[in-house]
Amino acid sequence: MKSTAQLRRKILGRTASLVVVGQGYVGLTIACEAAAAGFPTTGLDIDDERVEALAAGDLTVAGVADSTFRAGIDSGRLEFTSDAESIEQADIVLICVPTPLRETTPDLSYVRGACRHVADHLTAGTLVVLESTTYPGTTDEVVRPLLETSGLPAGTGFLLAYSPERIDPGNEEFGLANTPRILGGDTPEAAGVASLFYGQLVDKVVSLSSCRAAELAKLLENTFRHVNVALVNEMAILCHEMDIDVWEVIHAAETKPFGFMPFFPGPGVGGHCIPLDPSYLAWQVRRDAGHQFRLLELAQDVNAQMPAYVAQRIGDALNERGRAMKGSAILILGVAYKPNVGDIRESPALRVMQYLSRRGARLAFHDPYVASVQVDGASLTSAPLTNHTIAGADCVAVLTPHAAYDLDWILERASLVFDCRNAFAMTQAPNLVTL
Repeated sequence: MKSTAQLRRKILGRTASLVVVGQGYVGLTIACEAAAAGFPTTGLDIDDERVEALAAGDLTVAGVADSTFRAGIDSGRLEFTSDAESIEQADIVLICVPTPLRETTPDLSYVRGACRHVADHLTAGTLVVLESTTYPGTTDEVVRPLLETSGLPAGTGFLLAYSPERIDPGNEEFGLANTPRILGGDTPEAAGVASLFYGQLVDKVVSLSSCRAAELAKLLENTFRHVNVALVNEMAILCHEMDIDVWEVIHAAETKPFGFMPFFPGPGVGGHCIPLDPSYLAWQVRRDAGHQFRLLELAQDVNAQMPAYVAQRIGDALNERGRAMKGSAILILGVAYKPNVGDIRESPALRVMQYLSRRGARLAFHDPYVASVQVDGASLTSAPLTNHTIAGADCVAVLTPHAAYDLDWILERASLVFDCRNAFAMTQAPNLVTL
């Protein structure tokens, strides 16, 4: 086994070779960042088509900034492969694979598969870090035993740590470098080496006492957001019933300089984290503690009802203008789960469209980042945003307000606009209805 001191020297000299298992938005982002920082990096993925595209310089992964990808490619230190033998040359292996839910139960099949590949090619002295979001105990109880099938024991044969990704696609203020990195190690030595490595990529590293603590910290972050989004979503419903502007209420509360953090209502929650990660925690509490995480599960119920509520509000807005939902032409603006990205995973906009379709609406959509979507088995292609498209819609529903939209131009031409995200920021107009 190469000594920890030797690995530390290679990390500080940025000559440590890195293999990133999984080239989704998390794995590709850190692979590019590491290569740009000076580390010889290999992006490993089982999808041959993805590997070929990335190797050809074609960014096909949603959520990765083009500038990040280009910096990695231009460094000359980044390559891509589907050959797991590349792990044999690695000093550091990062596992960045999906952890989806299957009927409310965490599915670790991708993690297990990646660990088996790593174990088949693991060499003594390698640092292995799991970055995939998961429930507390995964690194200790699932990852470590699988890696130890290599014949190398954790702690003495290889180093093991957990450090969850904190990437926010489309966020131009906070990226990988200026977002603190949390981590926990299987041993203090593993935590120290992992901290040294991430310290080359980010401004601040926060080392926790264990992998389990780091796993739970990640779930707390997203559960916090889930619960607070549910609070303002329920407040939006209440405000509508009381004829009070929810946006005015939130902005008033936001003026308090302490004890309040603004969250904003919308059509629900979407993306890779918020709809899924808290479910890992709810599942584990039920499994290990034998009771519900009541506040979290209530928040999930509230957020899950929002797409149907938004569809209902759009129907109400049409009814007030003498039109039935059935047969009405509704143009959806923005189907990605958040502004300025092309990621539609778990997007609440798609669920809103599903409810509208089932009530007989004639749907069209425009999204500058999404070419096509499936709604109830039907394929829809993004329509051009023209005078004719806007004027021909009985309602234009702004579900994801991308910065590219000229909102004033849209409002001038639409007979009815339903603004789900306060995109028009307190604008008063007879043809504008807000959530």
